[in-house]
Amino acid sequence: LVWIALQIQPAYVNNLALVPADVWTHPWTLVTSMFTHQDFFHILFNMWTLYFFGTTVHRMLGAKRFWIIYIAGGLLGGVLYVMVAYAAHTMSFGFMGDIYSGAIGASGAIFALGGALAVLQPQMKVMIFPIPAPIPLWVAILGSLLLVPVLFHNVAWTAHLGGMLFGAGAGWLWRRRRY
Repeated sequence: LVWIALQIQPAYVNNLALVPADVWTHPWTLVTSMFTHQDFFHILFNMWTLYFFGTTVHRMLGAKRFWIIYIAGGLLGGVLYVMVAYAAHTMSFGFMGDIYSGAIGASGAIFALGGALAVLQPQMKVMIFPIPAPIPLWVAILGSLLLVPVLFHNVAWTAHLGGMLFGAGAGWLWRRRRY
């Protein structure tokens, strides 16, 4: 619904994006940014990945734990994005982040689900185009964490990392407890 609204009024993305310089005056953007996508292929890829990771995590852990991983992973991904941007700004490391660049998308939350799933099912194999053979899910998650920022400029890689780390930690905790 947010994506459809942004197709009608694209300027509203500025009110929903997580901008580190504005997070203290616009704290809601830690949440709204997770549900905001501007480009069709961005939402398509995120929802496709959410479908596969999400249905499996939901089936394994139930709705409550699914939502804990999704929301907390997205929030912590956003917090890491803000922290790294401020650290980069303070140390003049512009390549690591910009406090004036907004981030949108569900990728941090989706990486949290992927991180949890990789820990809960370490032998799970997935097919990734164009690789012609199944690869371990954890290799696909780590590979995309490293490769996406190289292939696509202006990706909030720190949000991906924060989400993945939270999800892996949650997966480890629930695996030790046998779900």
